[in-house]
Amino acid sequence: MNTSTATSTDTSGAPVPVLSFSPVTLSVPGRPVDLEVRVSAPATGTDLPVILLSHGQGPSRNLSSLNGYAPLVSVWAAHGFVVVQPTHLSSRTLSHRVADAPGAPFFWRSRSEDMSHILDRLDLIEKAVPLLAGRIDHAKVAVAGHSFGGFTSSLLLGARVTDPDEGGEVSLLDPRIKAGVLLAAPGRGDVLDGPMADALPVFRTIDFSTMTTPALVVAGDADDSRHFTDMGPDWHADPYTLAPAPKTLLTLFGAEHGLGGIAGYDAAETTDENPERVAALARLTAAYLRTRLHPGAPAWQAACEALATDPHPIGRVESK
Repeated sequence: MNTSTATSTDTSGAPVPVLSFSPVTLSVPGRPVDLEVRVSAPATGTDLPVILLSHGQGPSRNLSSLNGYAPLVSVWAAHGFVVVQPTHLSSRTLSHRVADAPGAPFFWRSRSEDMSHILDRLDLIEKAVPLLAGRIDHAKVAVAGHSFGGFTSSLLLGARVTDPDEGGEVSLLDPRIKAGVLLAAPGRGDVLDGPMADALPVFRTIDFSTMTTPALVVAGDADDSRHFTDMGPDWHADPYTLAPAPKTLLTLFGAEHGLGGIAGYDAAETTDENPERVAALARLTAAYLRTRLHPGAPAWQAACEALATDPHPIGRVESK
């Protein structure tokens, strides 16, 4: 087992120790390997809300697993969230073990099912992590995901797809999830014309009209994903544009697909490294989820007001 601590700050600026514990291993019937998760939480506090974080599918081996996204996780945990990170079957860390399993290599359905399995066993996870028992609010759950993880999160928030192998509409909505954050998520499917389009035919069928759960969609205005579409950066705003209210769009100025480097500290694959942008994004997403999971909390309004009056804003916010 791996236990580590980090220090970050809460919204008032006071240092908050963060405990990170991994792996917590869950046996899931029918899954070719056990489901392993990392749990990060503040060392103090009770009635803590939960963020389920779905990793992307980038080129690095370990960032696309429970070991990635520390620049976001450390801040979210320091702001009072319990962050649970699974290693999905699509992770490069598992490719040699699950190459012949049904759903390989991308396991689009399994990725969303992982999150529901975690919620089914949240009480067991809470007891397995030192100092965490009795501190989680099981009724306050959000999901967040980057890139392919954004697609995973979209399905959990209510978007539907057609199974490209079996046919028929698929809904993986989990009503226990009350809010979401989609980070550089894929958009509509009818514009896919890039070299990766045929590798993930399920992307062609996504329907955002059923994604009714509140969500913050984060898109970089320089995120031009030509390997999927020539639509340009607006493609990543589709989960906002095509989904029903309530939705919020945060457009990050100058951000490419890594949104400044959210997948890991000093990651060589980040084409737009910007620590200030990452730090601001972590704070903004924490504020959004704080208000969504605690209606009436002023965190999001205060964050938006600060962004609007910043002489050098990292982006802009719009809502519907």
